[in-house]
Amino acid sequence: MKKILVVDDEKPISDIVKFNLTKEGFEVFTAFDGEEALEAFKEVQPDLILLDLMLPKIDGLDVAREIRKTSETPIIMVSAKDSEFDKVIGLELGADDYVTKPFSNRELLARIKANLRRVNAAPVETNDNVKKELTIGNLRINPTHYAAYKNDKQLDLTHREFELLYYLAQHLGEVITREALLETVWGYDYFGDVRTVDVTVRRLREKVEDTPSRPQYVSTRRGVGYYMSNPHD
Repeated sequence: MKKILVVDDEKPISDIVKFNLTKEGFEVFTAFDGEEALEAFKEVQPDLILLDLMLPKIDGLDVAREIRKTSETPIIMVSAKDSEFDKVIGLELGADDYVTKPFSNRELLARIKANLRRVNAAPVETNDNVKKELTIGNLRINPTHYAAYKNDKQLDLTHREFELLYYLAQHLGEVITREALLETVWGYDYFGDVRTVDVTVRRLREKVEDTPSRPQYVSTRRGVGYYMSNPHD
């Protein structure tokens, strides 16, 4: 039974989420402020955290920052805010996903299952399907260690940024739609905000490009999606 920690200072919302997730077979724990969240995280060791952005005592961003110092447990940030700025900050601090209130139980469940699948997926090592290290220009991408290097210096990528980079590198020159990236990299069959892809691409560019406003590696095909290029070709 997977353990979910729900952190929200609005008890009615927390109760509804707990009820619905319990029906789906999850073991659900709750916390109502940032201090409780950090204590519960240490005690419960959840498989996934639903973390509200606006919390008493310690806000959700600081909670996420503290958890990321020691753990890669999936974090889905939950908030009434829907600005791109909030998403950028949440993703930069290591949140895996972002949902905006009000959300449906079906949407939330889809997001939770997708993030748990990503964490629990074991690599399939066959002759036809082995994740190999890729070199594109000055970038070296090592999937075994979840690490990427530029000019032999390791880049500080989140897991999601790495997965996006590696997927685009595997499909060098191929334009991938935002919807397809949500399905393959994020694991969403239907639900998902394509702006999450845009935010992650922007953060990725800031880390891999010499000049993010004039990208050489991760390019945009306007109105379609994104593709990866080798600037040395």
